[in-house]
Amino acid sequence: MAVRSIPAAERHLVALDLDGTVLHRDETFDPEVGGAIRALADVGHEIVIATGRSVDATLPIVERLRIRPEWVVCCNGAVTLRRDPLADRAYRHEFVEAFDATEVLTRIRSHLVTALYGLETVDGELLYTEEIPAGTLPARRRLVRFEELLGVQATRLLVVSPDHALEEFLRIVDRLGLTRVSYAIGYTAWLDIAPEGVSKESALEVVRQRLGVDRSRVFAAGDGNNDIQMLRWADRFGDAVAMGQAVDAVKAAAGRVTGRIDEGGLAAALHTRFPDELGPLG
Repeated sequence: MAVRSIPAAERHLVALDLDGTVLHRDETFDPEVGGAIRALADVGHEIVIATGRSVDATLPIVERLRIRPEWVVCCNGAVTLRRDPLADRAYRHEFVEAFDATEVLTRIRSHLVTALYGLETVDGELLYTEEIPAGTLPARRRLVRFEELLGVQATRLLVVSPDHALEEFLRIVDRLGLTRVSYAIGYTAWLDIAPEGVSKESALEVVRQRLGVDRSRVFAAGDGNNDIQMLRWADRFGDAVAMGQAVDAVKAAAGRVTGRIDEGGLAAALHTRFPDELGPLG
């Protein structure tokens, strides 16, 4: 447990993915994980949740963790929130990155005719052509025709193709040549597209600079393809940890690999990195 307050010059930026890193599939988290995160926050480290989730699906988790981070990164870096100093548990949109997805949508649909499409707008509404099976998307949503997605400014575009096996889906995505956007592919046939150059890394680097945290005092942990750039960013000067269940490409982006989420991997990684603050695990 935390026993001291650290000097400002020793603060770390602790960037944490949620699903598969902090959260199990049922959205629970281990007490040891929650306790370690709170202890680090209590002594003065900057906890930054960095997730692909929408704002609606992220802030309730922050509340359940019982932390009050100054910064929260959502939508894989397209939306960065900052805590409102006048309302301690309220957050405002500090940075929002958006793009017109018309060209990408038109090109993808010519290859994936039966896919499901969802578009998250700059004001946090999900426009979707068919129900997308995920609990990490905005609560405010509207069923639309495909044509109504064209010309809309989006913070993210979701393409889900249940008719394709992942290997076939990957081949199709490769043929599309999506050079003007950033994208991450899920474990299933799921494509999450962001504005060009936008990722968890790009958002976190802005946050790091705003906080004045030295690059050597960056810690990041994640498990998904959308964490690869974040892990590479942290590994350049700081500490990057891949969860044990991550695929090889994610593990290769990190400086070290911890246990699986069902083995308490994040808690072990945090105790290893911050022994003075957290002490031995268990």
